[in-house]
Amino acid sequence: MRAILSGPFKKEFVMPKFIKAEDLHEYIRDEAVIYTTSFGLVGMPEESVISLENHYLKQNRPKNLTYYCPSASGNFKDKGIHHLAHEGLLKKYVTGHIGGGGPRIQKLVMENKVEAYNLPQGVLSVLPRYIAGKRGGLFTKVGLNTFVDPRMEGGKCNDISKEDLVEIVNFKEEEWMYYKLPRIDVALLRGNIADEKGNIATTKDGVMLELLTIAQATKACGGIVIVEVENIVKSNSIHPKEVKIPGILVDYILMAKPENHFQTMGTYYNPVYSGDIKVSTDCVGKMKLNEKKIICRRAAMFLKRGDIINLGIGTPEGIANITAEEEVFDEICLTTEGGGIGGVPASGLDFAHTVNAEAIIEQSAQFDYYDGTGVDKAFLGLAQADKKGNLNVSRFNNKPIGCGGFINITQNSTFVVFCGTFTAGELETKIEDGKLSIVKEGKNKKFVDHVEQITFSGDYARKTNQTVYYVTERAVFKNSEEGLELIEIAPGIDLEKDVLGKMGFKPIIKHLKRMPEEIFYEEWGNLKKTISYL
Repeated sequence: MRAILSGPFKKEFVMPKFIKAEDLHEYIRDEAVIYTTSFGLVGMPEESVISLENHYLKQNRPKNLTYYCPSASGNFKDKGIHHLAHEGLLKKYVTGHIGGGGPRIQKLVMENKVEAYNLPQGVLSVLPRYIAGKRGGLFTKVGLNTFVDPRMEGGKCNDISKEDLVEIVNFKEEEWMYYKLPRIDVALLRGNIADEKGNIATTKDGVMLELLTIAQATKACGGIVIVEVENIVKSNSIHPKEVKIPGILVDYILMAKPENHFQTMGTYYNPVYSGDIKVSTDCVGKMKLNEKKIICRRAAMFLKRGDIINLGIGTPEGIANITAEEEVFDEICLTTEGGGIGGVPASGLDFAHTVNAEAIIEQSAQFDYYDGTGVDKAFLGLAQADKKGNLNVSRFNNKPIGCGGFINITQNSTFVVFCGTFTAGELETKIEDGKLSIVKEGKNKKFVDHVEQITFSGDYARKTNQTVYYVTERAVFKNSEEGLELIEIAPGIDLEKDVLGKMGFKPIIKHLKRMPEEIFYEEWGNLKKTISYL
């Protein structure tokens, strides 16, 4: 408890204890269940996990930790969960995205040395709210008919992951996913500033994470809350509206080195991402004419004025560039799963952040909005598709990558566009005189007979009457009643040689048209007219 009884109706407030990073192991017992949150490196308690790794390598403890994190927990290389990726130190990893933790954690999972579960990012983001309120569990349709469905894989990433973290429940003649609630021993969180009473602010962060609900959930379980910060300020000097975790919930505060507090995976600090300054949208670079630009232009033609949309990582990020280049940026509203609303979503290692955001809300609130069919259209990556319209973005060659927010977003948007090149690996194209030609074909087929893992279900999309398109540089498909249907082919492309001959199945073909030739020229300029009439 954070208060000591000193009379019948009197409580004495207990200040949080300030601890050193090298002593963190004293507060985390063996077998502890840790809940944290990060989006890449934003919110990542880097100093803390470095300390735990160092002590484990020296003293062989703490042991057998369970680590929950909604999103990618690292920089895909050598930070974040990478530090805990030691057999014996980490027992179980439950996350929305495994690949973000880097190759070492992936190797442990593939070698059955760590139990691992991949659950939807939006589920793990809102789960602490249910723990905090001591509710019975999370009931949602998110994950039905995907690899998270217990009738398929239940989100289990390897053979040693035996526990069922999700069940199918029938309620009022409908199927629901029931996600079980863990009991949390330690909340391991990161802020930017703490005052002497333990109030925590995140003034430098450009993504608002689940700090408050995780702290509340941990207290509801009788656990402890440890927060890592860069600076300590005087009591009551933080504006009350900027306090993300009240001091009454904080037990321990740990000081971190600035170099361990990156704002994003690739940026130490950019005031644009935290909303402290606004910049000209001219900073959004003009894309060169290549296959990615063709994909983004064609996908953008599905937009209409007033749309609220989500852009996924990878190729779809370029749609933001197209809307700026075509001067329709102000006619739609771009959002990110990290909570950004309006502005231009950042890309690459700065993904989930926003340039010139109109609002930045908590990630969990954004997923509530997405799950409630908040976005008009979603544009996500196309990694692997099959004849039934299923998509896989979460596992390749048995290597776990993770679904991230993909399942939440794609299942709950009424209009989904998957964007990506037709083949993968060293693809080279030539675009000239309004035509596309293949200079060097990609090494790997993306359109296969059966996807390795179902991250998006074509059958479920048909049952829920979703509109689904698959846009590549040379062909456009839609999810029809019979399965994947080829509806457009690029000018200059040979149907048999360049499309059907590079697929693992023959798609349905009824009324095949040419992709708009205008998007294959250096200058376009027709998007404003296009979105006005849809």
